[in-house]
Amino acid sequence: MMNEHPGFWGVLKRPFVLDLRALALLRMATAAVVLLDLAIRTPDLEAFYGNMGVLPVSALMEHAWSPYQFSLHAATGLWQGEAVLFLLAAGLAGALLLGYHTRLATVASWVLLVSLQNRNTLIGQGGDDLLRMLLFWGIFLPWGRVWAWDARGKPAPERLDYFSAATVAYVVQLALVYWCTALLKSGGEWTHDGTALYYAFSLDQLLLPGGRLLYPYPELLRFLTFGAYFMELLLPFALFIPVGVRWWRLLVVGVLFGFHLTIGLTLYVGLFFLINWASIVGLLPPVALDWLARRVGADAPPRLRWPVRLPAWRLPWRLRLERTRPPTATAQRRGRVVREVFVGLTLAYVCVWNLDDVAVIRPEGGLLPAPLRWFGYLFRVDQHWGMFAPVVFKDDGWYILEGTTTKGKVLDLNRDGAPVRYAKPAAVVDLFPNDRWRKYSENYLFVNNAWMRPYYCNYLLRIWHENPAHAPLRHLSVVYMKEVSLPDYRVARPTREVLCDCELPDQNQVVNTK
Repeated sequence: MMNEHPGFWGVLKRPFVLDLRALALLRMATAAVVLLDLAIRTPDLEAFYGNMGVLPVSALMEHAWSPYQFSLHAATGLWQGEAVLFLLAAGLAGALLLGYHTRLATVASWVLLVSLQNRNTLIGQGGDDLLRMLLFWGIFLPWGRVWAWDARGKPAPERLDYFSAATVAYVVQLALVYWCTALLKSGGEWTHDGTALYYAFSLDQLLLPGGRLLYPYPELLRFLTFGAYFMELLLPFALFIPVGVRWWRLLVVGVLFGFHLTIGLTLYVGLFFLINWASIVGLLPPVALDWLARRVGADAPPRLRWPVRLPAWRLPWRLRLERTRPPTATAQRRGRVVREVFVGLTLAYVCVWNLDDVAVIRPEGGLLPAPLRWFGYLFRVDQHWGMFAPVVFKDDGWYILEGTTTKGKVLDLNRDGAPVRYAKPAAVVDLFPNDRWRKYSENYLFVNNAWMRPYYCNYLLRIWHENPAHAPLRHLSVVYMKEVSLPDYRVARPTREVLCDCELPDQNQVVNTK
């Protein structure tokens, strides 16, 4: 336990002292989300990561690549190669979940996650940045010290409270997520009118049944808008109060759990709310963990908790990321100093990156000049927390994949070849297989992403003609029925916008795309 009379330094570091059991739960939750993310992405191995999909490697390198990025997933354009990497990532995430060779599993999982996200940035969202940072900071946290396979046969730690530069980085990172989210919401609908959630729930591409229930009540939406804005702006300060730390943390965890539960029930945001849930479990104070340990039997003897024997990983000494023998006192001190300095400098870099992102007034070249940004792109500590910022997107609508057969019949490929119908679907979100496709379709709209459109057209035509039961097409148009969100529950007339046209000759080969 912490010293009853800790002095000034002890008081100052209180907000950054974490329980080793909470870090173990953070490890498990992060690994579980990585596994779920892989499972959701797997059906689209070819569509999102193969050369026969919507983003061939050549197009990635030409339009969506930085010279400082790396991606093992871009080394092959075959879905079979991607499948091997997915299986490897799943195995490593499983090892991380168990706490088996934790440090090595953390580093390798982070490398593969960065590689995967770099392979297709057109389907990324804010939650991906947070998941990536949880793994990054986890490399420097002892989240395999307890409640892990690595802890078998080792004496229990003398203390469960733990402090380091990495715990500071973890707490500050969580605060930055919400502070920057709030500061980037500079539009009047967040700060003055209170109409942000009205417009968010007006987006049929995002609206879930929970949001549909709240949508008819403008005053409630106005109250919730200001509540969300000021919660994001003010709640993180509670993480830095050095008095009554456990109660402030319980407040933060409880409020954020409810906040993200509400988001998950009302808006179609994929894994966003689950990633945020995972991110806060490391804040759980000892009082909550003691209660949890009693309920789940975490204090049972190790032989009862771990009845299965797993093989040891034998690696050349140059590749070892884990100690195989007790270090000397000198080596311990040197390693600790190097780690703390690196984490501290990286945290400072991350803070400046975020400050540059939200700054209203910037010096010429920004607070973080371009020559210094290579570190952020290489290690993927770059981040942007602009969820519904600075204002909520107003251009709503739905897609119609309008295909014309060789016999002149017009079909909608988005509805498995049913006759084209321009009326709004009962649930627009049902048109997307998952949130990755929804995010892709959102990016597809932007004029600066017009280069994406021919690749999508060609992909749609190819998979359509692979099914012999489908009628051959001679023309395909990607049509967006644009419906601008209006204030006061007014309904705009949808307008038909053709984003891409593909013409085929009789041999069903794409020859003209515009």
